[in-house]
Amino acid sequence: MKPELRHEIRDLGLVGAGAIPGALLRWKLESIAHTLVGGLRGVVGADFAANMIGCLLIGLVMAQGPTRVRLILAAGIGFCGSLTTFSSWMLELAKALRADNRAAAAGVLLASLVGGVLLVFLGYALGEALQRRRAG
Repeated sequence: MKPELRHEIRDLGLVGAGAIPGALLRWKLESIAHTLVGGLRGVVGADFAANMIGCLLIGLVMAQGPTRVRLILAAGIGFCGSLTTFSSWMLELAKALRADNRAAAAGVLLASLVGGVLLVFLGYALGEALQRRRAG
């Protein structure tokens, strides 16, 4: 087998190995949100929680540096990629807008964008602090 193909297969395996637990956590968050709100689906809930957790985690992963390719593939692309839910988030926002719930949709949109960016920065800062602690 060619070395390039071996690396591609390894990389695919890493992404897949990270994606499965990310997808399972996403599914579990949905079932928890469903239980907490008694089956009422809205713009706030599992999508928001999954996206905020994913933002914090991707910041932590990226702070580990570009040389941590395996970590980026498994945790960043695989786990965080399957945990976060851009398309579901957009669907819930579109449903809220169609139901003329503009204030809720705008609030979640703003909270998600601002919160997401802040959590990426927080995760990155935490990751850098962990790196410094390990090194020193």
